[in-house]
Amino acid sequence: MKLPSTFVKKTNNINAVIETPKGCAAKYNFDKETQLFKLKKILPEGLAFPFHFGFIPFTLAEDGDPIDVLVLMNEPSWPGCIIECKVLGILEAEETQNKTTVKNNRIVAAAIESPVFKNNKNINSLSKDLTNGIINFFISYTRLEEKDFNITGKSGPSIALHVIKKSISKKGSSEESEQP
Repeated sequence: MKLPSTFVKKTNNINAVIETPKGCAAKYNFDKETQLFKLKKILPEGLAFPFHFGFIPFTLAEDGDPIDVLVLMNEPSWPGCIIECKVLGILEAEETQNKTTVKNNRIVAAAIESPVFKNNKNINSLSKDLTNGIINFFISYTRLEEKDFNITGKSGPSIALHVIKKSISKKGSSEESEQP
């Protein structure tokens, strides 16, 4: 499987590779070795992903994985689906496990084809209830892995895009990414 570029040509839109669809209680991860999606775990009864969750190709976050992205879109999706998204912002976060703390930010993006979310300009244009629900999900989800998850800040698209551009992996070719 050839991963898509980080950015959609000549735009600030990103490609998001979905690992776990909205409403799914089964967490999947992309396995680099097999190039397939592998079941990581099943969430407890009553807990499911509030939106589509995946990664931004050719990026490398501080936790050693590609940058995580939560894609706002109500329509169905599946593991391996590529969704073009407008970046709305970033939830700046830290995870602590065994007294070791690492940054583990979450990019929040809207599918450009989503009739419900495509007109949102930034993370602050989302309702407070929606934002709190997303944050509470991540806190509960990481607690299952015996980690503490803390939001340290929330920033708009310009900061989020800076973080994405800064994290583009050396293995991802810059001509494929065609950053604006």
